Amino acid sequence: MFSFSAYAPLQWLFFALAVAAFLVEGWAFLDAVRRPAGAYVAAGKQTKPLWLIILGVSLVIGLAGVAYGLSLISILPVAAFIAAAIYLTDVRPKVRGIGGRGGSSRQGPYGPW
Repeated sequence: MFSFSAYAPLQWLFFALAVAAFLVEGWAFLDAVRRPAGAYVAAGKQTKPLWLIILGVSLVIGLAGVAYGLSLISILPVAAFIAAAIYLTDVRPKVRGIGGRGGSSRQGPYGPW
């Protein structure tokens, strides 16, 4: 996978970026699994099964990118990372605010505290 050439530092950089993207995709998938299904609908987002499919496919693509050295410039690893980033920046905050695990939601009478 890696060779000793002038491009070796660039190969290591791309490998590190692929591992980082895989970790982000894994975090997004695990977070989606933990959230209740009703929170997705209440937040006005796509359903939980659809997000699990999207994030699961992105996780597999990210794993293939790390394991087989798919080029970071390839469209599939980039699309997989974008799907995870959309979930983490748009869906997760809204679903997290609605779906609770019971108990304290850290909400005071006038908002979060």
